[in-house]
Amino acid sequence: MATKRLGKGLEALIQGTSNKPPLESGVMPIPINNIVTNPLQPRKDGLDKKSLQELIASIRKKGVITPITVKKDNDQFILIAGERRVRASKHAGLKEIPGYIVSISDESELMEIALIENIQRENLNPIDEAEGFAVLQSKYNHSQDSIAKSVGKKRVTVSNALRLLKLPRNIINSLRSQTISAGHGRAILMMKTSRGMNRLFDLIVSKNLSVRAAEAIAKGKSTKKVSVTSKKIRKSSSPLKMIEDELITILGTKVEIHHSKKGGDIEIHFFSDDDFDRILDLLRSID
Repeated sequence: MATKRLGKGLEALIQGTSNKPPLESGVMPIPINNIVTNPLQPRKDGLDKKSLQELIASIRKKGVITPITVKKDNDQFILIAGERRVRASKHAGLKEIPGYIVSISDESELMEIALIENIQRENLNPIDEAEGFAVLQSKYNHSQDSIAKSVGKKRVTVSNALRLLKLPRNIINSLRSQTISAGHGRAILMMKTSRGMNRLFDLIVSKNLSVRAAEAIAKGKSTKKVSVTSKKIRKSSSPLKMIEDELITILGTKVEIHHSKKGGDIEIHFFSDDDFDRILDLLRSID
């Protein structure tokens, strides 16, 4: 049955907003030249050229396995989900593509279904997904609970995704391009201030830190330490803070300098055995 393909949440949403049958029975061949882009498409990032070429090759060999989803509009079909499949099919020379036709009453419902279908099926980047949740919440008055049920995710997943939109714009752009992961984004949010967020972001990118290492730095905690001496005294001078920051950049982990007239010590934090080995390798490579 066609409705099974859409998933329980989307099927329930469609049935709850229209008295019409939500889908025409089965899969139909849709003329590719009659398909038009959905102006309310939630996906903002472009199509990756390499993955698109791989999809073209797959379609030429095996055809389109997963049907697209469209809304009929006179002689045309508005695309709801399957932009990559449509574009790849055009390049592969196909004249038709298998698709489901959804009955939708108005524009707002079209966007709502497009958002949910993309979130469920199209592997949106973390920011496009979060912005989709935000639109469902603000424009269509969905609670986080109802969004979670509609897209088949846990409520905490929706809540964590929405929190990513509070990050500075440059970090949001990196999440959209998937330079860093959503897990990195959540770790960065723990820094509270924009300055602190950007400092941790720069460290993550420059040192290729794992999510776990980024979280540990954000929390200011570690399970183990490498200490140069045992005496610990509080530093207060600005030059020492600059040296501390330089060591953090070099080692890619939290570093604390404790100094007094009689000497001091340097604490180098690490957060796993692999992290410990990485830091040792860095120290051993210093001339």
